[in-house]
Amino acid sequence: MSVLDDLSKAGMAEFQEKLRLQHETSMHKELEKLLTTANGAEQEISKKDFEGFKNLFHRFLQVKGPSVNWDKIHKPPEDLIHPYDKIKAQGLPDSVAASLNKLVVVKLNGGLGTSMGCKGPKSVISVRNENTFLDLTVHQIEHLNKTFNVDVPLVLMNSFNTDEDTKKILQKYTHHRVNIHTFNQSRYPRINKESLLPVAKDLGMHGDHGDAWYPPGHGDIYASFYNSGLLDQLIAEGKEYIFVSNIDNLGATVDLFILNHLMTQPKDKRCEFIMEVTDKTRADVKGGTLIQYDDKLRLLEIAQVPKAHVDEFKSVTKFKIFNTNNLWISLAAIKRLHEQNAMDMEIIVNPKTLDGGLNVIQLETAVGAAIKAFDNALGVNVPRSRFLPVKTSSDLLLVMSNLYSLDAGSLTMSKKREFPSTPHVKLGSSFTKVHDFLTRFESIPDMLELDHLTVSGDVTFGKNVSLKGTVIIIANHGDRIDIPAGAVLENKIVSGNLRILDH
Repeated sequence: MSVLDDLSKAGMAEFQEKLRLQHETSMHKELEKLLTTANGAEQEISKKDFEGFKNLFHRFLQVKGPSVNWDKIHKPPEDLIHPYDKIKAQGLPDSVAASLNKLVVVKLNGGLGTSMGCKGPKSVISVRNENTFLDLTVHQIEHLNKTFNVDVPLVLMNSFNTDEDTKKILQKYTHHRVNIHTFNQSRYPRINKESLLPVAKDLGMHGDHGDAWYPPGHGDIYASFYNSGLLDQLIAEGKEYIFVSNIDNLGATVDLFILNHLMTQPKDKRCEFIMEVTDKTRADVKGGTLIQYDDKLRLLEIAQVPKAHVDEFKSVTKFKIFNTNNLWISLAAIKRLHEQNAMDMEIIVNPKTLDGGLNVIQLETAVGAAIKAFDNALGVNVPRSRFLPVKTSSDLLLVMSNLYSLDAGSLTMSKKREFPSTPHVKLGSSFTKVHDFLTRFESIPDMLELDHLTVSGDVTFGKNVSLKGTVIIIANHGDRIDIPAGAVLENKIVSGNLRILDH
């Protein structure tokens, strides 16, 4: 019986291998057809993109089951996760200029503002005193360059969704003391879930064709940075490290203590990758965490976790830290690993349904997943203040409020707030779009003493409102609540008929 079993297993393996080859051959033929619909520069760019896509698709077809064996997962050794306080306690050398001159700041700028009801790149949404994410980034780096008399360039990784608009906006920074470069993320074809063939019929992007393409996640930074020629250019200029972060993380500023720590590692243990992690709260249970796996630091994302272990993954006791996506990476190491095709990032399969109802998949990778390929990688456990993402209007309310002060493009928690933690804010669907959000506040409330705010339904705020402790405001369907100017709500529940109750 076991011999028959073995034969049937062998037959099944052979069949699956044939099927994989068929899918791969069909995909390659379709990609060649697509290339014939363009010429010149567009064809050359697409050729490079398709090489990366073919590699990803090949690996996708090879995947058999979970990418991690749960029994091999261990907590990272303490000597590989350095506490920020200890790094800061080491102080700084007399001059940090030499280190800064070896640094490049890279912002991931591929996302649109659609989830917040805005058109165009997310980086041009105003977040504070009419300053956009991009304005704040430029102010921060210009301040560094002027203060230390250095040349830290800014590099934006755009996507085909954001490139054109971003380039127009960059003209306004011409006279700022920041050299700004851009390069484009790859453009990959969405795959029909049933046929495993591209949805696209040509390389066009206009009209209905736009749906056929996608930017393949920020793990694409390594290949697209290399392919752009910018990586080699910056190495030739004497640059050694990039500091990469999401452009909507307002806490991701250049930290001189981490930079100095990176630059002063022993020569024989030169660190090629630092991932900033921070302590998990209940709000972060789905965030990727650092683990020790096969004697290497590795990023573990929730999508890689077997179903039986998801609750364990979310536990704050076992996995105490999560990835902020603030990363410090060696340029020379990126070049070496890319040329050796040795990044090996786990594939994220992202299912989507297009407007016409067609089910597609897009294959993506995450920038932090490459940590296992770099030598002497470290985690640095940073304060929560270095993770201040603005993903929703609830986040926007926090960063626009008096909880933060703005100095040279950097937001810092107000000294007047007694607790270092940020309040928990949950605004309802009436506030989702930035335009609607702004029309509902005559001025941003005083939130210095706020712990928790929940707002649901048709609610507006007058000028100079003050919110303290726990405040819950719920307008029932068809009702509207106008919080009057000058109102002070402290530990209050405001319900649909405007009764204000003590909480």
